[in-house]
Amino acid sequence: MPTPSIVLDRVSFAWPDGSVALREVSGAVGAGRTGLVGRNGSGKSTLLRLIAGTLTPTSGHVTAASDIALLPQQLTLGTERPVAELLGVADILAAVRAIESGDIDPRHFDTIGDDWDIEARTIAALAEAGLPDDALGRTVGQLSGGEAVLAAVAGIRLRNTPITLLDEPTNNLDRGARGRLYDLVRAWRGTLVVVSHDTALLDLMDDTAELYENTLSVFGGPYSAWRAWLETEQDAARQAERAASQSLAREKRQRIEAETKLAHRAAVGRKAQIEKRVPGIVAGGRKRAAQVSAGKLSTEVSEKESAARAALDLAERRVRDDDLVVIDLPDPGVPAGRRIATLADGERAWIVQGPERVALIGPNGVGKTTLLEQLVASGVPSTGSYGASAANRAANERSSMSTTHAQAHTDRIGYLPQRVDGLDDTASVLENVRDAAPAVPPADIRNRLARFLIRGDAVERPVGSLSGGERFRVALARLLLADPPPQLLVLDEPTNNLDLDTVDQLVEALAAYRGAVLVVSHDDGFLARLGIDTTLELTPDGMVERP
Repeated sequence: MPTPSIVLDRVSFAWPDGSVALREVSGAVGAGRTGLVGRNGSGKSTLLRLIAGTLTPTSGHVTAASDIALLPQQLTLGTERPVAELLGVADILAAVRAIESGDIDPRHFDTIGDDWDIEARTIAALAEAGLPDDALGRTVGQLSGGEAVLAAVAGIRLRNTPITLLDEPTNNLDRGARGRLYDLVRAWRGTLVVVSHDTALLDLMDDTAELYENTLSVFGGPYSAWRAWLETEQDAARQAERAASQSLAREKRQRIEAETKLAHRAAVGRKAQIEKRVPGIVAGGRKRAAQVSAGKLSTEVSEKESAARAALDLAERRVRDDDLVVIDLPDPGVPAGRRIATLADGERAWIVQGPERVALIGPNGVGKTTLLEQLVASGVPSTGSYGASAANRAANERSSMSTTHAQAHTDRIGYLPQRVDGLDDTASVLENVRDAAPAVPPADIRNRLARFLIRGDAVERPVGSLSGGERFRVALARLLLADPPPQLLVLDEPTNNLDLDTVDQLVEALAAYRGAVLVVSHDDGFLARLGIDTTLELTPDGMVERP
């Protein structure tokens, strides 16, 4: 077996407030490309930081074969700093230029080492990542969010760090930037560990590691192959569970039948002794023999039942009890011919009608979010819509900035913006959702929230105390449980920062929704699962067209 690049030995980590993020996680990651997946809150980002050394385990050990570079979810480099710092080559470039200007301080030579061609290699690395020729002379603030991520990845490749950890690298990347990142990953040398909800990226991996209930398991294959294996394994586990349950029920019946038979024999023996149908010495002998036989039979059936119960316990542990969102939503009343919205660019108009699923795509910065906000504002959305007031303000400020135009033909619109920040953090989950459905009794709201996996005391918790996945489910529940139900859902990059389980929950929820959906997303896998009817592209010159 090849020597692993990363070894975890009973690694635990607790935050300063005492909450445990990871508990005795053990496992190993080999060379090559590995996708790290897991449920929301399972500790994937924390595990990356422990491997990189930016966090220290509470107990246990992390061993790495060589140096590590970590690209976190959020780049915190100041916007005024030069791109060279983001690339990690600023000191070397400064030393080269100092020597070129006549400064022969030995420290400059030590800093440069063998990297005299650093500028040429840096420009080549930026070009490989699809960044412009002058990117090296810019500041971080002059790059888009996607360009900054690509530059950071290019810097890691430039430094030839043997082990690289990427945490959600495709967040906020448009379709073109994702394609460039995929190309970089395909050509990656060394060990690469990627946490992502982007299934296209995960399918470029050699292995898939899952962090599930503090257990790290590695599958030899990309995400789609692992997913197929997991579904097959779980089908087999459920079948084994059913068989074990039937076996236990059979052993219980046999024990009861045996106990009934023994009790009957004992009763017959006592009756015969009382009626003195046999001599006392014979009756005593029979009684002792019966007791021995009964003891053997009782032990035998008890052992069989215990073995069957142990087999059932083992089978049950193989079956995952992960809850899924299963929602029975009211029909918003959107007939097939009903006009819901119009998107136009001055030359052509595209009509959304009936319960259509429409995807709006295009590179970052062309105005997709502005168009959505204009659409939401034009419909004068009801109180059930999420983020509507913000959309009104933004649309009023920016509607004249583009030749494109959006008009809603319904006032029942639900809007989920990129940032789930329109909830009242001080109010409870129940209060936030009731605000969108004031006529629905609290008990009914609770029952409906349970279908979104928000149950028990969680309903009364302040929204500000929820995790990101929980917060998203509250926003989605507020949207889909609005009364009256929205006829149009407008979703802006809904899968950003969501783990794969939460994306599954979103797909399940939308599968039950019978209104129209307009969604902006760069995630082709997610769009495919939604069953998109029409795809429209907003181009940099302000045109709306079919791609």
